[in-house]
Formats: sequence, C-alpha cells, structure tokens
Amino acid sequence: MSIDDMKKSPVDEIEDIDVGDEKKQPHKGVYLLPNLFTTAALFSGFYSIIAAMNENFTHAAVAIFISMIFDGLDGRVARLTHTQSAFGAEYDSLADMVSFGIAPALVVFTWSLAPLGKIGWIAAFIYAVGAALRLARFNTMLGVEEKRYFTGLPSPAAAALVAGVIWAANDKGVSGESMATLMALLVPIAGLLMVSNVKYRSFKDLNLKGRVPFVVLLIAVLVLVLVALEPALVLMSVFCLYGLWGILGIFFEKFR
Repeated sequence: MSIDDMKKSPVDEIEDIDVGDEKKQPHKGVYLLPNLFTTAALFSGFYSIIAAMNENFTHAAVAIFISMIFDGLDGRVARLTHTQSAFGAEYDSLADMVSFGIAPALVVFTWSLAPLGKIGWIAAFIYAVGAALRLARFNTMLGVEEKRYFTGLPSPAAAALVAGVIWAANDKGVSGESMATLMALLVPIAGLLMVSNVKYRSFKDLNLKGRVPFVVLLIAVLVLVLVALEPALVLMSVFCLYGLWGILGIFFEKFR
C-alpha cells in the first residue's frame, strides 16, 4: 500500500466510487417541450381569472379558448417526440383543473352569477366540482374507456361552452346580469354533464391522412370563413351543439 493510499479517508473512497458510478445513476428530470405547452395552457387559464377580476370578460373568455389549443398540443407533441411521462400526465391534469374547472367557474361567477348571491356561487361550485370529478374519473379510466367516445362531457368542451356564451354575449353588448338566470341553469348543467354517463364522440378515430371528397374541403373552408367573420358566435354555437349532441344521442337510441 502506498503512502497516498494511506492518506485517503473513507470519504475520499466514497467520492471515488460516486465518480466511477456516475454513468450508472439514472438521470432525474422532466421533458421540457410538452411541459412548456402545458405551462402555457396553465398560464392562459390563470390569465383568464386575472382578466375577469379586472372586468375584461372578452379577454377572459378568449384566454380559455387559447388554453384549449395549448392543451390539445401538449399531448400530441409528447407522442410525436416520444416524451410521455407520468409527471407530464399529472401536470396536465392539474393544469386542466385550473384552466377548465376553476377559471370558467370564477369568470362566469364574476360576469353574471354574483348578483344571485348563494344561488350564484353554488351554481359555479357545481361546475367546478364537476370538472374535478370528470378529470379524476378520466385518469382512472385510461386504457379502459372506448377510444371513439368520452364518458361525460369533456372538461375543455364544457369550459368552451361557458366561455363561448360569455364571449358572444359581450360581443353583442349583452350584459352578464341580464343573463344571470340563464347562466344559473346552464353552468350547473354543464358541470353535471361532465360527470354523467352520456357518451360524446372523441373524434380520435378521425382519419386526417386519407383522401376525402372535394366537397369536404369546401365545407372546411366555409367553416374557417365563418369563424373568421363571427368567431364568438360560431364557437359558442359549435360547443353548445356538441353539448346537446350527447343528450340527443340518448333519445335517438331509445327510439331506434
């Protein structure tokens, strides 16, 4: 044994082992790209609340729609780049709760439901708890639920329904107070639809790579033109029809 070896303390020996085994230790961290999109969705939902507090309800409603876009991108980016992770899934659910649960409830309460007192905040709370239960149930049914359908109204669609009404009403100069009674019915109904067993098409089986008739392209262009001309009215109509479609589907099945 050399003199240098005798001078080494146990700590030095441990450090030597750590350095030698450095490559064998798993790297801890998170994937940046998909979580940036999730963070952007969370930021949009948070900004929606801030805008509503400043009584800028049009910006608050638009921010919820922007959050929907980022929420739709984060999962697709993760799959395309093979960066799916358990952390990303949990982070996405928490961001969804803020953007599509808390934000719409607080925005609609500030815009319309506050004058109703207890009835107003109870209606908003039913929506918020419906979103929380919807997200919890969705996470427990991953891999079990049929790919073509969602069980219950998806929380982004419910948020878009509420935000679309607020945006369209503000765009047409209709005050939230004048729509308080309507919103006191619509908001809890949206919350209950999220936890219902009503089936909604997911459109995950839609094949965008295959060939389609030329008329389909014309219809798509027409829709884009309508959205450009009247974005608030068109988006509100689309998501209101989507919310009704699941309910009407129950009656269609009974009369078959």
